[in-house]
Amino acid sequence: MTETTGYSGGGFVHVKNPHLDSMEEDILYHLDLGTKTHNLPAMFGDIKFVCVGGSPNRMRAFAQFMQRELGLAGAGEELPDICAGSDRYAMYRAGPVLSISHGMGIPSISIMLHELIKLLHHAKCRDVTIIRIGTSGGLGIEAGSVVITDTAVDSSFQPRFEQVVLGDVVVRSTELDKDLAEELLACSREIADFPTLIGHTMCTYDFYEGQGRLDGALCSFSSEKKLEYLRRAYDAGVRNIEMESTAFAALCGLCGLKAAVVCVALLDRLQGDQIRASHEVLWEYQQRPQRLIAAFIRQRLGLGPAGRSQH
Repeated sequence: MTETTGYSGGGFVHVKNPHLDSMEEDILYHLDLGTKTHNLPAMFGDIKFVCVGGSPNRMRAFAQFMQRELGLAGAGEELPDICAGSDRYAMYRAGPVLSISHGMGIPSISIMLHELIKLLHHAKCRDVTIIRIGTSGGLGIEAGSVVITDTAVDSSFQPRFEQVVLGDVVVRSTELDKDLAEELLACSREIADFPTLIGHTMCTYDFYEGQGRLDGALCSFSSEKKLEYLRRAYDAGVRNIEMESTAFAALCGLCGLKAAVVCVALLDRLQGDQIRASHEVLWEYQQRPQRLIAAFIRQRLGLGPAGRSQH
């Protein structure tokens, strides 16, 4: 069974679940929010940008960064974690920007996205842009490069997300918004100190064997087989590897959200498996997607070029 992406009219976030209408209350358990316990339209109705990333600390830092970039009152102060009652995810707000952690891997981001998309739907948000910002392993590109995903592909380099539902395999499209990717690339030209490119992103279910690493607790292949696989991925257009993009693209596309994935490469996987850069270098790398997204949001809001503030 194949489900394809479908953007809906009106700019609203659309849930594809007829059962929700008959529910008296919707408890967003892993976010510690709910339709009866919280006034979701008042809390979130004016959100226009949602940025998601793996680490709670990184997403808190991004929200604080956006507070400064948007010139909001209270910039520099500690932001409250909206999901403080749950230890699964962290959520912060900076004006029209929501910043949320999703953990590592497809299962973790999938749970968060189901509840986030329902939250945006219940809050009656309109014209929301959602962007995953994160880290990845590069393929044939230099460490520190930022990859804007045009297509998320699986481990066979196919643009699909396979989900087992009631014992059947459901195949969903992993199409991302091409205009949004081009708009982000145009924004990147204003930031001269790191390279940015558009390419395919391969999404795997594992960090070690699933990504052809030789340094895990298990390894059932040779270094020659590993390089042959990674070179095939490169020839198929893959420029980086991570563990969330296919699920992210599929869920967002089906619910009418314009979505993008923007990840920095921490290393070139054709050169090795282990991440050897210093903590300071890695911290600066992780800021690169955040700086690009901040420039994009400022442009969308008509605020002009940002300063050189760092976090």
